[in-house]
Amino acid sequence: MSTMQEVAKKAGVSKATVSRVLSGKGYVSDATKQQVFKAIADAGYRPNLLARNLASNKSQCIGLVVTNTLYNGSYFNELLSQAARKLEANGRQLILVDGKHSAEEEQQAIQFLLDLRCDAIILYPRFLSVDALDQIIEQHKQPIMVVNRQLRKHQSHCICCDHKGSSYQATRYLLEHGHRQIAFISGSLDSPTAIERLSGYKEALSDGAVRLQPQLVVEGKWTAASGAAAAAALLARGQVFSALIASNDDMAIGAIKALGEAGLKVPQQVSVLGFDNIPNGPFLNPPLSSVKDPVSEMINEVINRLISMLDGGYLSKENIFISDLIVRESVGNGPFGQMHAIEHPAE
Repeated sequence: MSTMQEVAKKAGVSKATVSRVLSGKGYVSDATKQQVFKAIADAGYRPNLLARNLASNKSQCIGLVVTNTLYNGSYFNELLSQAARKLEANGRQLILVDGKHSAEEEQQAIQFLLDLRCDAIILYPRFLSVDALDQIIEQHKQPIMVVNRQLRKHQSHCICCDHKGSSYQATRYLLEHGHRQIAFISGSLDSPTAIERLSGYKEALSDGAVRLQPQLVVEGKWTAASGAAAAAALLARGQVFSALIASNDDMAIGAIKALGEAGLKVPQQVSVLGFDNIPNGPFLNPPLSSVKDPVSEMINEVINRLISMLDGGYLSKENIFISDLIVRESVGNGPFGQMHAIEHPAE
């Protein structure tokens, strides 16, 4: 590989002049620039980006840490593609690093991006605690934004979706439409999102004066296969339910398959509702009702805040995004008929 010194020799200039041409800093005549660019092309020279980052203290790169359990699915696809498009529009590149399977590995991924001299870092943590995330933000000068987790100390450094509230609203919708026996397939309960969605379901039942039946709750693993297994487990228990909520659309699809194999029609006998509003949802038979999280809006806000931090701008503390319930033909009225809206309890 050619060096900067060799380029300088070919161009008949100093190494410092080549450096000024590459960085765009300092005056160099147009004729000399053309000499340097020709020498670079002839030599096949490529600058050492890490060395340049060390020298300039800027990389024009933003790091993203995501656990690999999110790699499959429309939620991650939307998050990643929107982040890449938004950063490219702002003249920056995205570097993705796997957070793997533990808090320690998420911490190692963060350190890897810091060692690469990324200008800022986006964290989509699964294992790191809120206290650990607050501490990470305090310890590093690079701007850090956390997605999908509510921080205690650094509110302006996090953006999250109201998963508990959206699950509450979905459950309440079913209650208001005559369902009382509502089964729930959670995601993996080592996931903060899964815990929040299960909590919203339980709270909506309580506020609707419907007794929680633990035997109607089954833990899934976010996959269609686990949704099918969870629905089969519910049926094997002899449980009667007129509606089923799955914590993502993939599990809802699996549940619909298991219900069909058991001779149960959706929505005539069991209404089914999922989360994430996957692109194929409207084309299923029946079209799948789902809760849509504002993923693109959230990641846009994350990147806007990082750029604001890098430029020394103002940071808003508004950090909760609200999901939309999209009702399609997979949900119908329950055996108790459509009811009046359930009021929130007095605060």
